[in-house]
Amino acid sequence: MQRFASASDLVRECSPERPVLCLRPHAALRAATWFCENFPGTVVYALKANTAPDIIAALSRAGVAQFDVGSMPEVELAAGIPGARLFFMNPVKPRSAIARAYSEFGVRQFALDSEAELAKILAATGNARDLVLFVRIACSNRHSVIPLEGKFGIPADDAGDLLIKTRQVAAQLGITFHVGSQTVRTEGFAEALSLTERTIRDTGIMIDKVDIGGGFPSSYMAPEPPPLDAYMDAIKSSLRLLPVAKGCEMICEPGRALVAEAESVLVRVDARRGDHLYINDGAFGTLFDAAHSGITYPARAVRLPSGKTAELQPFSLYGPTCDSSDHMPGPYLLPSDIGEGDYVEIGQIGAYGRVLATGFNGFGTYDEAILLDEPMATMYPGATASPDVRALGR
Repeated sequence: MQRFASASDLVRECSPERPVLCLRPHAALRAATWFCENFPGTVVYALKANTAPDIIAALSRAGVAQFDVGSMPEVELAAGIPGARLFFMNPVKPRSAIARAYSEFGVRQFALDSEAELAKILAATGNARDLVLFVRIACSNRHSVIPLEGKFGIPADDAGDLLIKTRQVAAQLGITFHVGSQTVRTEGFAEALSLTERTIRDTGIMIDKVDIGGGFPSSYMAPEPPPLDAYMDAIKSSLRLLPVAKGCEMICEPGRALVAEAESVLVRVDARRGDHLYINDGAFGTLFDAAHSGITYPARAVRLPSGKTAELQPFSLYGPTCDSSDHMPGPYLLPSDIGEGDYVEIGQIGAYGRVLATGFNGFGTYDEAILLDEPMATMYPGATASPDVRALGR
């Protein structure tokens, strides 16, 4: 894979016809290092966020050796990572996937949120006695940009019987929850841990592990989350109140926060109509969250000659497909004279961008490159964001 100092150098040398996935493995390394140094427990990477080999290698280099997998293909992928320890945290799994994960790949960590799933796990593993089982409880997602509640999680008030039955068959028992994706208030974790505390006290069951899931934010144009230090402070304060033994393992499952900054997409403007730009990637590609999840990514024009400047104005973006829903409303602040043939780098798509991209309407083919400069925005202390993004009023 070719390396370039920046997207400007990439455009200067290649003038790419297709959108380019621009990887910054150093950003993933920095993020994972920060989590490993600041979270009071085990960091488990949510593999669904980004499966690029260079990104996974950077996470591993930082010390992340645990992976949250949700399907058999993800089990097979993660099993090839040296020293990997897998957590099969999808609460609803096919029997065949449970059996293969246990017998062929040595997976012992499984999540569940019903007695039916517990019975399925036991049957598929031959009533194994070395299982580490996590009961997922439902919690509020009201502090997240992308709520995930409703599909998984047993109500905490109903969890007692399931916890008791799981405790009887598990070598180790854990409780887990998910506060929603891109949680922009620290109260999301504090409230969920308070619910966990009440659940443990009400049942009186010994808990070996507490998994607080994912939901840690990245830095987009809005809303602006608090610093990650504030999340860690809130989590540590809440963890101290949990009625668990001293050896209880604390676990988190960041995905977005580890890899969002590690990838951007370089797109070409194929047409301009007023304040709408038509680009060669979109909602059916890496920009799904920009179209459907209310996220506005940082963006900057990449034009040659580099000395060309103009005042910024808001634009919305349309992707290349024939579907009218291929629309990213933004607003994206870009030079007022931008037009056909110019390029735009859209940042922070390292989380879910490449994995959500489809081949709809014949699009979805990308070139790839590694960039050596810094991402356009960052959550990590000591890192520097691009100055043109700071100029947009962040």
